[in-house]
Parts: sequence; C-alpha cells; structure tokens
Amino acid sequence: MIKIIRTDSKNRDFNKLVTELDAYLKITDGDEHDFYNQFNGIDILNNVLVAYVNDELAGCGAFKEFESLSVEIKRMFTKPEMRGNGIASAILKALELWASELNYKACVLETGIRQKEAVAFYKKNDYKSITNYSQYVDMENSLCFKKII
Repeated sequence: MIKIIRTDSKNRDFNKLVTELDAYLKITDGDEHDFYNQFNGIDILNNVLVAYVNDELAGCGAFKEFESLSVEIKRMFTKPEMRGNGIASAILKALELWASELNYKACVLETGIRQKEAVAFYKKNDYKSITNYSQYVDMENSLCFKKII
C-alpha cells in the first residue's frame, strides 16, 4: 500500500531521497551536472510529497509556481528497488491534484534526454513535449513537457 504525505522541503525523508537523486543525476548528467544542479535547490519548495510503501521510504516529488497558472514539477524520484510498482505515477497524480486544488491549470517540467525512463514515464502520464523554456532553451540534452490539469 502506497502512503503519500504532503510536506515541505524541510522533511528529513525528502532530503534523504534528494541526496540519492542527486547522486544518480551526477552520473546521467555528466559534464552538464553543475548547470542543471543550480536549478534544483530544495530550500524554497513548499509543496513536497513523500511516498512510503509499508512504512518504507519509497519516493518523492515536488512542485513550485512556474507562472501564475502553472507549476513546475521538481525532484521526482523513486528508489530503484521500489520502481515498477506505480509509486511514481501515484506521486505525480497527487502533485497534479494538489496543484489543481491551489487553482493551477497546468504542470511543466524538464528532464534529460539521457533519462530515458523519465521521458517514457512522463509521456505515459500524458505530458506533451513543448519548446524548452527558461534556462533550458539552449540545452540540447533537455526535454520539456507540459500537461493541462
């Protein structure tokens, strides 16, 4: 059974998961890791979800306001040994619901071309490719997505 809690970036379990996520991204991002990492600070995230399966830490996700009617999905991660059990989809749907409750109309996000599982995951969850936004405009290895919620 997946249990998801709403919290913020001060949550200790969220911070543990972000440490694991950053270690993974350092490998997949390669030479571009420092560029991407500067946009992944968690100190200002007020909308954070942490997921547990049978009381075991399983995954996380967050969002922050992007524009007045949209949020940017950030820090999505599921522990490797927990993948394939619907945890990431449950987290993403819960983030979309929370954003909708706060009157946002869309979610945007950026992921890397090298993160093939993430690209497939977002497409499976009805996110559509969009032109790279903001700091990702000139990044060849970035893919940006959007979903109306």
